[in-house]
Amino acid sequence: MGRSSEAERGDTGSFGPDGDDSGCHILHVDMDAFFASVEVRARPELRGKPVIVGGTGLRGVVSAASYEARAFGVRSAMPMARARGLCPQAIVLPPDFTAYQEASRAVMAIFADVTPLVEPLSVDEAFLDVAGAERLFGRPAAIAVELRRRIQHEQRLTCSVGVAPTKFVAKLASTRSKPDGLLVIPVERVLEFLHPLPITALWGVGERSAEQLRRFGLRFVGDVAQAPIGLLRSAVGQAAAAHLQELAWGRDPRVVDTRREEKSIGAEVTFPVDVTDPVKIRQTLLALSGTVGARLRKAGQSGRTIAVKVRYSDFHTINRSRTLPAPTDVTREIFETGWSLFEALQTTERIRLIGVRVEGLGDADDQVRQLFLGEPERGWREAEAAVDAASARYGRSAIRPASLLGREESR
Repeated sequence: MGRSSEAERGDTGSFGPDGDDSGCHILHVDMDAFFASVEVRARPELRGKPVIVGGTGLRGVVSAASYEARAFGVRSAMPMARARGLCPQAIVLPPDFTAYQEASRAVMAIFADVTPLVEPLSVDEAFLDVAGAERLFGRPAAIAVELRRRIQHEQRLTCSVGVAPTKFVAKLASTRSKPDGLLVIPVERVLEFLHPLPITALWGVGERSAEQLRRFGLRFVGDVAQAPIGLLRSAVGQAAAAHLQELAWGRDPRVVDTRREEKSIGAEVTFPVDVTDPVKIRQTLLALSGTVGARLRKAGQSGRTIAVKVRYSDFHTINRSRTLPAPTDVTREIFETGWSLFEALQTTERIRLIGVRVEGLGDADDQVRQLFLGEPERGWREAEAAVDAASARYGRSAIRPASLLGREESR
């Protein structure tokens, strides 16, 4: 969904937390400036100050910013150098993903106390279907109030909640209630809420498609709703035209889906200085493969497709992948496949970033693995499981490949 400043200026002044919530069984809960808020929770002296979370090196990128930093124009995905220029007084902190995951699990557990129908979208937001919880906990708006109270009391964090009849409208409502707010969109007022919003409020409309729609005189959601379907097809294509017009009329049939499947697991690193040394690249790819393998085994997942990502100094990016005969969660197999994909590029250009990813995931326990002729029944998989156990007890640096000894571990 587009989140441009234009979209954020939609008029929602006549809507609030006390609207008629009959039939509004979908909640979208979005934590406020989540990474930054978790850091401030750990360091209360930073409260009220501009805080930026992200890479602290020359090529660091902003992962999150407190609302005090956002007031200076700092946004996520912005180069850290630009963010520092906009807000020189900001406190810049490296991300602590372990702390964020722990806070996320605690928040998701609060959601699960209310309803089993929880669909996490990321570590800091989720959809909830509370239709079956009303007899126990009251009306949807009352449930939203209680969720916000518990998160504030138990986790010392704030969130914003949208209450609406559909997922699309609930997510829009939570965005427009930020920070630390609650917005109810009654069933009979959905179009009144939607139609004055700019077209970038529609899911799937980025700046490029928005420009196409504006060329046909379509600037607001209401314009898209009323436009002839042929005109929309000329602007954005047949499939997108039907999708956007359905949303513009507030129609979103999707239900809250609790089966959140990880599509891929990967890791990447941006070098402080562009790299051409193949030894350095090989070491980095090995470290990244180790990270991915460990994450797969911890999640009980394995996958058949190995992909590498290479970004050059001019920001040109190449992705290459290969599908294996059988699923794997073995670091050695991930690395050997990834390295062969990289070698096939035969590149001599300076490299800015490299990454590796495993796709096509499934439950490792359900995957049948065929041994190759002459392959021992026990080998790398068992060795790496032992390494995982040692790492869990003594830290990730306890056991590493010999080629990485003395080298700072990739984050």
